[in-house]
Amino acid sequence: MSRRALITMTTDEVRAFLEEQRVVTVATIGPNGRPHLVPLWFVLEDGELVGWTYRASQKVANLRREPEATVQLEAGETYDRLRGVTMECDVRLVEEPAEVARIGAAVAARYSGHSGPEVDALVAAQAVKRVGLRFAPTSVVSWDHRKLSGTY
Repeated sequence: MSRRALITMTTDEVRAFLEEQRVVTVATIGPNGRPHLVPLWFVLEDGELVGWTYRASQKVANLRREPEATVQLEAGETYDRLRGVTMECDVRLVEEPAEVARIGAAVAARYSGHSGPEVDALVAAQAVKRVGLRFAPTSVVSWDHRKLSGTY
């Protein structure tokens, strides 16, 4: 068996890893042709990473031009503890106000632990300046060096 196969996460392991991570790094292609990398908070919905961002952001301009991104989530401080997932994704911009607000509320609930009418009002006020982002994976690469049990 190849070493690559030894460290690849199962589908369930990938899902669990995504659920425990807090920040995804999103790479789009900027207007100069170079990668544009940004961190993003997200929720996991139906196998997609879903977040929101300002409508006028560079990543949105990039995604309007080319609705594809590569995203990465990683953890581990030493080589034997490294874990991560890289996904190539088709990206859909969500601009319908109620759906943008719903996404914002889901993100707010995940990161603040709060929900309800007060949070909904704050999210609704921000939603007019934002768009939702739905990252649908087209390929997934994963690694979990802990599976090597210290043997390289």
